[in-house]
Amino acid sequence: MIGKTFAEIANYVAVAAGKPLTFISCCFLILVWAASGPIFGFSDTWQLIINTSTTIITFLMVFLIQNTQNRDGVAIQAKLDELLRVSEAKNAFIGIEHLPEEEVEKFRAQCEAAAKEAGKLLEDRAARRSKTRRSTSKPTKAKARA
Repeated sequence: MIGKTFAEIANYVAVAAGKPLTFISCCFLILVWAASGPIFGFSDTWQLIINTSTTIITFLMVFLIQNTQNRDGVAIQAKLDELLRVSEAKNAFIGIEHLPEEEVEKFRAQCEAAAKEAGKLLEDRAARRSKTRRSTSKPTKAKARA
């Protein structure tokens, strides 16, 4: 539950942080802060306000952006695994980057299990074909000699 809530908050903040209006708002706040310097006599408190604000925002954004990138990376890998596993991808994989990391890992585990099963089937088929070729190739050699 907490993972899903955090994922939703992280998505919202990451999307909001990437909008032009957010950038313009931040620039405006910096200009207001800079313009207020003479009013406050460029005091240590005046400098501390911007330093503390930007440090806190940067600190929090690092974790939110990292969480978003981690989920996106895992989701992309799971989608690629699904595309490699089958010729027609399941529609259930569309949008999994918006799920909490635990749910994306479940999708990924399903892909890995299916790939292992498919690998076993391919190995079995290859072994049967190899056996069939060996058993049918001996009589043809005998016919060729005769």
